[in-house]
Amino acid sequence: MPRADLKASDPVSAKPKQASAMSDDTLDAVIVGAGFAGLYMLHRLRAMGFSARVLEAGSGVGGTWYWNRYPGARCDVESMEYSYQFSEELQQEWEWSERYSPQPEILRYANHVADRFDLRRDITFDTRVESATFDEAAGHWIVRTDGGEQISATHCVMATGCLSSPNKPWFEGLDSYKGATYHTGEWPHEGVDFAGMRVGVIGTGSSAIQSISIIAEQAAHLTVFQRTPNFSVPAHNAPLDPQDQQEIKADYPRLRALGKHNVAGLWRRMSDDLALEASPEERQREFETRWAVGGLQFRGAFADLIVEREANRMVAEFIRDKIRAMVQDPAVADLLCPTSLFGCKRVCVDTGYYETYNRPNITLVDVSQTPIEAITPDGLTVGGEAYGFDAIVFATGFDAMTGALQRIDIRGTGGRSLNEKWVEGPRT
Repeated sequence: MPRADLKASDPVSAKPKQASAMSDDTLDAVIVGAGFAGLYMLHRLRAMGFSARVLEAGSGVGGTWYWNRYPGARCDVESMEYSYQFSEELQQEWEWSERYSPQPEILRYANHVADRFDLRRDITFDTRVESATFDEAAGHWIVRTDGGEQISATHCVMATGCLSSPNKPWFEGLDSYKGATYHTGEWPHEGVDFAGMRVGVIGTGSSAIQSISIIAEQAAHLTVFQRTPNFSVPAHNAPLDPQDQQEIKADYPRLRALGKHNVAGLWRRMSDDLALEASPEERQREFETRWAVGGLQFRGAFADLIVEREANRMVAEFIRDKIRAMVQDPAVADLLCPTSLFGCKRVCVDTGYYETYNRPNITLVDVSQTPIEAITPDGLTVGGEAYGFDAIVFATGFDAMTGALQRIDIRGTGGRSLNEKWVEGPRT
C-alpha cells in the first residue's frame, strides 16, 4: 500500500517542470502505467519537485480496473482497505457503497483521484511503450512508444502491474470460429448481453469465478471448461453500513499502521494459533467463524495453514466439505473440489459461485485429462465431442507478475535485455 506520510495539503518543495511531448529536456522520471501505482508515483514525485510523465496504453486511468469490465468484476480486498492512504482528506471524503467494491466504482474512484490531484496533465493516454534502453554514456533511459516518440528520463518506473498482460491461449482452428469471442481482461466497454445465447467459458480462475454466476443468469445455456478447480471462499458482500464506515474512518491511523505489519498489508486479524495444536472442535469452530465472515481473512484462521502439510489438509478438507454441501450433484461437486494445496495458488472470493452449478442451464466439463482439441466454426471439441456456442469467453487470466515487463524490450547496461537476464527465470 502507498505510504501514509504525504498529505494532499503538503507543500511542493519545488515547482515541477512541465513534462510535455514537445519538450526535448530529460525528465526526472517516466512512469509506465496509469493504474493505482502509476497515479500515486506521479503525485509523489511531483510533490518532491521532480518532473515526471506517465505513459498509458489505455484511454483512461485505472489500470486493471480500466480493462477488466467483465460481469461481476470486483476487488477481493475490502473497499475500506483497497484505497489510497496518502491523503487524509481523500480517505475521509470518499464514500464506498459496498464491502467489496465493484469495478465501475473502483474506476470512478481512480478518476476522482486523477482529477482531485490534477494528474491528467502529465499523463499521455493511448500510448504503448515498446522499448526502454539505458544510455550508459548519458546516464539516462531512452523510452520509445508505439507512436514513434522518444523520451529521455533519468529514471524509468514500471508501474505496469502484476495482472495487466492478458493470457490469450491459442487453439487450433480459433480463426475459423464464427461466433463472438471475449477475454475477461479486455472486456468491451459497452458490455455484453448474453441473453438467449449458448455460451462457453474456458477457465475457472478468479475472473471466471466472478463472472460465471452472472453469465449463467443471462445465457440460455452455459458450459464451463475446467482444467484446475480453485479454492474459493464466500465474499458475503453487502452494502456498507454508513456507521461502520465512519467508525473505520475514525480509526484509520491505527488500522493502516496495523496493516503495515500484517500479511499482504491487510489489517484483518491473522491468528497466531496453530491448527495442529487446536482440538478438532476448536479448529472447526474457527473455520466456521471465518467462513461466516467471508473474504481473504479466512486464510488467517491459523498460522500454520500454509507451512504444515497436515494443517493444510485440514483446511482444504473443510472447504471441500462446504463445496459438497453446496453442490447438489455429487459428481459435479467432486470435479469442483480442488486437490491442490490450499493457499499455494490464489484463493478466490466469490458470490454464489458453487451454488450456480445447481442451475439446470449450466454444464461443467473437465479438461484436465482430455484437453480442448480445437476451436471449430460452431464451437469447440473435447474428446471427440462437439460443443456449439454463440459466444466463447476466455477467462484465462494473465501472464502474471513478469508478463508486462517482458512484453517491453527493456535493455540495461551493456545492451543486455531483461528477457536475456531472465532466461532461466526472474531475478532481481
